[in-house]
Amino acid sequence: MNTVMSTAKKHKHFVGMDVSDRKLHLCILDESGDIVSESSISNDLESIQELSTLWTIPKDVLIAMETGTYSPWLSHFFKAKGFDVLVGNPRRIRAIWQSDHKTDRRDAHLLARIARFNRSLLYPVTHRSLEAHKDLAVLKARDLLVKGRTRLIGSIRGMLKSFGIRLPDCDAAAFHRIVKDDIPNDMRISINPILKSIEKMTEQIKRLEKSLKKLAEKKYPETIKLQQINGVGPITAMAFVLTIESPDRFLKSRDVGPFLGLVPKKDSSGNLDKELSISKAGNKLLRRLLVGASHYILGPFGTDCDLKQFGEKLLKRGGAPKVVKRKTVVAVSRKLAVKMHAVWKSDGDYNPFMEKPRQKKKNQKPEAA
Repeated sequence: MNTVMSTAKKHKHFVGMDVSDRKLHLCILDESGDIVSESSISNDLESIQELSTLWTIPKDVLIAMETGTYSPWLSHFFKAKGFDVLVGNPRRIRAIWQSDHKTDRRDAHLLARIARFNRSLLYPVTHRSLEAHKDLAVLKARDLLVKGRTRLIGSIRGMLKSFGIRLPDCDAAAFHRIVKDDIPNDMRISINPILKSIEKMTEQIKRLEKSLKKLAEKKYPETIKLQQINGVGPITAMAFVLTIESPDRFLKSRDVGPFLGLVPKKDSSGNLDKELSISKAGNKLLRRLLVGASHYILGPFGTDCDLKQFGEKLLKRGGAPKVVKRKTVVAVSRKLAVKMHAVWKSDGDYNPFMEKPRQKKKNQKPEAA
């Protein structure tokens, strides 16, 4: 009740905004919950600027929308104009995405109602800054090229296997050079254009990696500290810093695991407690990079450290080898994320066998000599 009353006193209008590629569907409520208007406008800058001029005192207006492709720039736009903006997490708003009568108009109506009743029910998220978005776009561009190259390499291997030709294992960056002599003459007309594309992709990936390294050194010096951790390179460190954005975002380092979707989902009722997979919430790219780093740590090239020892202990547990390996990699990824945040927040040197010292209890007697 207190939350509802405080929200109602602060704002005079509540705007539910359902955002699609072409339209913004709006539902505007007054402070008593009555519908002032329902409409739709074009999803373009001119229409959105005109919408922002409807209110003379922007701070009296609460705008609620869901996360999506347009939500970062829309939320930054309206906040810059002085509006209070809530960006809801659609994974948590079951009343909207599980509705049997889902329409854009109804979604806008529900967003406005929920924002007026209790803003915490939207499980609001905070978008990173536009500058961080731009830098993260470089990481995503590299990731897209790496994925495309991987698919093309897999296609070539699959095409040649059907003719009984198995290409040698090699690094993806060297694939186009190593396998070119293994391509039969009668297959070159179909394979060579793909090899050329792989070669171009590899060149572009290397350029982006050089740009990312310079960007990290110039704008994000904290990534240098994170790279002290075994298995963490400039790409993973950069993705971590740009995704978390500030070490003060989390009071405890262990809260980073749930934020990145590296903890199991929970479904417990009565005597039933189901064993579920991880939630996979948060940034997919960073989660995948952390998993890749964990594979490196547990692999033959990973140096001895507390993370590797932790993973090796888990691998010795009984059970199906594949299941145990998968759970171990996730557990190491979660512990790696926690360690990266702790190193970043403390701004200290990384100790590969670092354990958090226990604090002595007050009035604790000193140990006998």
